[in-house]
Amino acid sequence: MGSRKRKSAELRKEANKNKYIARISNCAVSPRKMRPVTKLIKGKDAAIALAILKTSNNEPSRHLYKLLSSAISNWQTKTSNSIRMEDAGLYVKSINVDGARMLKRIQPAPQGRAHRIRKRSNHVTLEIGSKSEELSNVESND
Repeated sequence: MGSRKRKSAELRKEANKNKYIARISNCAVSPRKMRPVTKLIKGKDAAIALAILKTSNNEPSRHLYKLLSSAISNWQTKTSNSIRMEDAGLYVKSINVDGARMLKRIQPAPQGRAHRIRKRSNHVTLEIGSKSEELSNVESND
């Protein structure tokens, strides 16, 4: 590996140390059904977002509840200190829903025809941030 590539890889690793991300791949819910639920929690505090997802009654909210819980546990693992989630000011920084694989099936139709059924799935990437860490980073840069 060249020195330029190594340096850029080290910079990328340093940047990722301060990111707290969780991902779902090939979630068996269509992206069209997942996106309205993600809009509910984007930018909200983590505790409030967990409560919203817990009380919501649809299938995408169950997947997002587990994903947000996973992101919070990733934050606890990376920071390795005993700060509570509420004290750190965790919030949903960004959430992206992308299309994934599509299962294609055939549905019999009248007069010997066939209709195509597309069973869609998605990839979800959720990043949480800490308001207290961002404030300390802004103060250190000034």
